[in-house]
Amino acid sequence: MNGATISSPDWDHLFEIAAAQDGLFTTRQAAAAGYSPQLIAHHLRAGRMVRVRRGVYRLVHFPAGDHEDLTVIWLWSEQEGVFSHQTALALHDLSDVLPAQVHLVLPETWRTRRLRVPEGVILHYADVAESERRWFGPVPATAPLRTLEDCAAEHLPPELLRGAALDALARGLVTRRELAAVEAALAPFGGIE
Repeated sequence: MNGATISSPDWDHLFEIAAAQDGLFTTRQAAAAGYSPQLIAHHLRAGRMVRVRRGVYRLVHFPAGDHEDLTVIWLWSEQEGVFSHQTALALHDLSDVLPAQVHLVLPETWRTRRLRVPEGVILHYADVAESERRWFGPVPATAPLRTLEDCAAEHLPPELLRGAALDALARGLVTRRELAAVEAALAPFGGIE
């Protein structure tokens, strides 16, 4: 939602941005709605907004979303990141294990950037095509096949990878033919089945 900064604050525009992102918005998005850093500070003091992390804010009267924690990280990534690996498995409901860390793929061009990575976030660098993305509310995650391939490449424990692959097959999210990389990763451990 990058656009030209408008001269006077437009609360409706800011609300529209936040509504699509679990009530959250960035400093840049606020500027596009006519909110200067000074005006944001005023609304913070007045209790209409709260600071979630540097550059990310929440409208206080907006209900929390299901993936608010992920939305904050996605906004930190300038809306470029795609959740992947174990995080994507959880979003696709392909694993009962809640990941201890959040996995996020950033564009390959970000590899040379110096970043202050949020605590608990593991970064991966690759270009993820639109066809390899699925949306969960306001946040993108890698599609089931890409997720399984990424987990196989990162040596997810075989029992977790096997369970996720079998769930994806049973739900029709992938076909057996598509799972060659997963099958190869599981071959030393008895294969998928």
